Amino acid sequence: MRKFIGVALLSVALLVGSAETRAQSALLSLPRSSQHSRTTQRIGITDITIDYHRPLVGGRKIFGGLLAYGQVWRAGANENTIIEFSDPVSIEGQPLAKGIYGFHMIPGETSWVVIFSKNATSWGSFSYDQAEDALRVTVKPQFIENEEALTYDFDNPKPDSTVVTMRWEKVAVPFKIGVNTPEIVEQSLQNQLRGRVQFEWAAWEEAANYLLDNKLSTEEAAKYADHSVDLEDRFETEITKSRALTALGRNQEALVARDKAISMATQQEVHDFGRGLQFKGRQDEALDLFRANIKKDPNTWVAHNEAARIAVAKGDFDTAIKEMKLAASLAPEPLKAQHQDIVRRLEDKQDINR
Repeated sequence: MRKFIGVALLSVALLVGSAETRAQSALLSLPRSSQHSRTTQRIGITDITIDYHRPLVGGRKIFGGLLAYGQVWRAGANENTIIEFSDPVSIEGQPLAKGIYGFHMIPGETSWVVIFSKNATSWGSFSYDQAEDALRVTVKPQFIENEEALTYDFDNPKPDSTVVTMRWEKVAVPFKIGVNTPEIVEQSLQNQLRGRVQFEWAAWEEAANYLLDNKLSTEEAAKYADHSVDLEDRFETEITKSRALTALGRNQEALVARDKAISMATQQEVHDFGRGLQFKGRQDEALDLFRANIKKDPNTWVAHNEAARIAVAKGDFDTAIKEMKLAASLAPEPLKAQHQDIVRRLEDKQDINR
């Protein structure tokens, strides 16, 4: 035990200097020179967390000096730097299972090795064993302005990836984490829909639309849509059922469901739903819905608004302006200014469907 504590204190001294070491203890909770930090990023529904301690440069030469090239380094200070993934990921294109990993690096002049160890409970890298590696990848370092305190950042987050970058002294070491978000969500939905939300029509309807949006299982989407209808037969559930049936190629049944949905909703509800489709980039579906909605009553502000949008899709701005002016004259007072602004956009040949 004494030997272990001695090694621990020696490792701290190497990073922060003997004068500061006196303020620390291997037995008590006292301030540490290399302060604790924890940073988390969610990608899709996957949480990535890095737990580490932040040593300071303190005027020293770190890489190729205090930390020799070619030697395993704890990628932080004090205990293991830890990285945790709530779902399976890929690191620089290589698969890595979900879990908690000890995180180490091997610095180099032109390339670095990034290591994910199955052992995440050690002090530093003193007991590191390559046989416990879950994965190691080689990446290229970048040279930066001096970063006094070691930092981990999640750069360029996207729906299915992010880049983790370690920055310290004048070196940045990035590595890309990929997440198969659609597949993870599809599997997660099966568990989520067994909870309290199983009694809510909206949960099943949202799940069906997610699968359809991401071109996942259409059969499962149709089952979810059917269940949402069973829970509450309404415009949103019937229109989603229609969409799922279309994806399955059951077009006649899809048309029946769509017509039923439109008959159940007000013209305003159909319009708002169609605009939502446009915001999602589903223009053809929205315009088709507008055409059917106009038949409910072609003389309302909603119908003229939708006629203008259909005209814009054809590039017919003259008709679009005429129809939107009619919509503006018939719209409720709170909506008149908004419609007049849309008229001005049409006069400037702007696509109001985007």
